[in-house]
Amino acid sequence: MIPGALTVELGGDQLILLPQKAAFWPRERMLIIADIHFGKAAAFRSFGIPVPKGTTSENLQGLDELIALTGARQVLFLGDFLHARAAHAASTQAAMLAWRRKRCDLILTLVRGNHDKHAGDPAGELGIDLVDEPWTVGPYSFCHHPDIAAPAYVLAGHVHPVYVLATRSDALRLPCFIAGPQRMILPSFGAFTGGHALRPEPGERVWVSSGEAVHSVR
Repeated sequence: MIPGALTVELGGDQLILLPQKAAFWPRERMLIIADIHFGKAAAFRSFGIPVPKGTTSENLQGLDELIALTGARQVLFLGDFLHARAAHAASTQAAMLAWRRKRCDLILTLVRGNHDKHAGDPAGELGIDLVDEPWTVGPYSFCHHPDIAAPAYVLAGHVHPVYVLATRSDALRLPCFIAGPQRMILPSFGAFTGGHALRPEPGERVWVSSGEAVHSVR
């Protein structure tokens, strides 16, 4: 059992929704990550905007923790692996390459997203298989954009969804998974990526992450 995780059935198979804002497909031992945005802070700093350092290390540490928890043998990135061309900065690349050398047996796949097209493909030394959306494996079509036509149940990112829990006096924005009959949108995994409040459509289910557990709210 993974602490705080929630198992759901979507597209005819089981997925585990993780409080760390990712999903795990047990059948394939696949960790599914949306919108990690490596190098976003570096991109902001390149424009003179004072933002914190260390987001690359935080992202890599988060990946390590989830790989250890799940026993994943492959990681699938649902687009926006790199935020911008500034993500090719030497320090960012060095950190990712050092991580990859420790994880040389791990299968990495990137479904290219809109930011990847502007940033350029990751360094070849990272050994990432690059595919375009939709990329279909078994019952799932892996995409970056949630509204793309696909032959199977869509798992996508791009939107960075959050759900607003409100009382009369306060409101809380929590990252969420939002799923309908044909697709699920995953929350943004990356540090320093923000979120977009979504209003569920009829028939959609919502699970929020408190950071410690995944909870059904709709």
